[in-house]
Amino acid sequence: MPPRVVPPRGERTFLHVLVNTAVANITTSFLWFALTFWVYLETRSVLATGIIGGAYMLLLAVFGMVFGTVVDRHRKQRVMLVSALITLVAFLAAGALYLAFPEASLLDLGAPWFWLFSGIILAGAVVENLRNIALSTTVTLLVPTERHANANGLVGTVQGLAFIVTSVLSGLAIGFVGMGGTLVIAIALTALPLLHLAMLRVPEDKPERDASAAPVDVRGAVLAIRAVPGLFALILFSTFNNLIGGVYMALMDPYGLTLFDVKVWGVVFGVASTGFIVGGAIVAAKGLGRNPIRTMLFVVAGMGVLGALFTLRDWWWLYAAGIWLYMVLVPVVEAAEQTVIQKVVPFEKQGRVFGAATALEVSAAPVTAFLIAPLAEFWIIPFMETDAGQATWGWLLGDGQARGIALVFVFAGLVMVIAAALAFATRSYRTLSRMYEAQPASDPASGDASADAPSGSVTPPVPVPPASAKEVIGGVADQS
Repeated sequence: MPPRVVPPRGERTFLHVLVNTAVANITTSFLWFALTFWVYLETRSVLATGIIGGAYMLLLAVFGMVFGTVVDRHRKQRVMLVSALITLVAFLAAGALYLAFPEASLLDLGAPWFWLFSGIILAGAVVENLRNIALSTTVTLLVPTERHANANGLVGTVQGLAFIVTSVLSGLAIGFVGMGGTLVIAIALTALPLLHLAMLRVPEDKPERDASAAPVDVRGAVLAIRAVPGLFALILFSTFNNLIGGVYMALMDPYGLTLFDVKVWGVVFGVASTGFIVGGAIVAAKGLGRNPIRTMLFVVAGMGVLGALFTLRDWWWLYAAGIWLYMVLVPVVEAAEQTVIQKVVPFEKQGRVFGAATALEVSAAPVTAFLIAPLAEFWIIPFMETDAGQATWGWLLGDGQARGIALVFVFAGLVMVIAAALAFATRSYRTLSRMYEAQPASDPASGDASADAPSGSVTPPVPVPPASAKEVIGGVADQS
């Protein structure tokens, strides 16, 4: 691939897009979490909340390829604007329903209004993820290649912040202002980023259209992935990593609730989630090294070691520290995969590749969660409560509560370590590493873009030194 020319002030524009997307993501997650809390508190129906959560993950997987195709065929700013507008319309419709019907009708699981109300909010939340795929491609569009890892680290930091903020604010909103007030907040915080995004200028040429391509270009995504030797193996490895992650998704809360009171566990998990921010900040400041694939495999092996160790004894501090360290490593793995795709896949095809990766990886964790939960509950946990189980594994796991869950964690962690070690020996790893290192860096452009310049035009590139992480982060304050 020829080197891309990065527009002048591209990194600062990216930071505006990043912060804008962060506010939008926080808002949709805030309303989505609040809906789940509200439904459970008012109905006490685990089935209803399970269906809502499962439908969200399923739709993300189903629409991953659709969103990727849309991103590739349109300018990224326009995609984000349309996504934000659809989300705003959905939240306004949900607000209208809330005003039109009493809460009792909206909470009647046997009536259509509950499913219509939840489905509209679900649609708004799912469409918002179109922006996340577009955001990944704007890294390539606006940031020099040598700083892609740093930019992806900032994305991880923002996502970690969103995870912490939404889990806390959603509960407070439902508790203090109810569902009606929560809808008002969500509508306002969806409209503001839409206005800010409309005022931004993101220079990009109009994408070329392939008249022969299907509306959902699965074939184009497959060809784009196959064109890069080893890329499918990378996506498959990330999907497998998410399968193992599904074990923790299914059993982390049950284990935590055996060690902590429910209120304390919420605080502990919120504090431990700050690891997302720390991990993203480290990548933003330090990057991922010369070979992000090697970095990713080492980090995955480290995650496996942590997963195998943090429940060897039912010590609360060991579990809390293990979760925090685990979450520090998660943004590193995600940033590594994105950095590789951004460099080895042509910009014009990245949306479809990111969409395909999203579809595969998002669907992996729930599958494992659905499989491991019944196995743990009906076989592994009862076995560890018997004398035979204690005699077999007591030397490793000691005494205490939830030793069955601890046993699952140990083996899941060991599988991650083994998978990472085997990946180092594959031809795909060596081939993709060489291809990544052989790709040219982007050419940064200099000077301010003319206000009346056509979209996508840039001035002739001249060499400029890369900005430090502190300078990049400071750019937000300069233009806010």
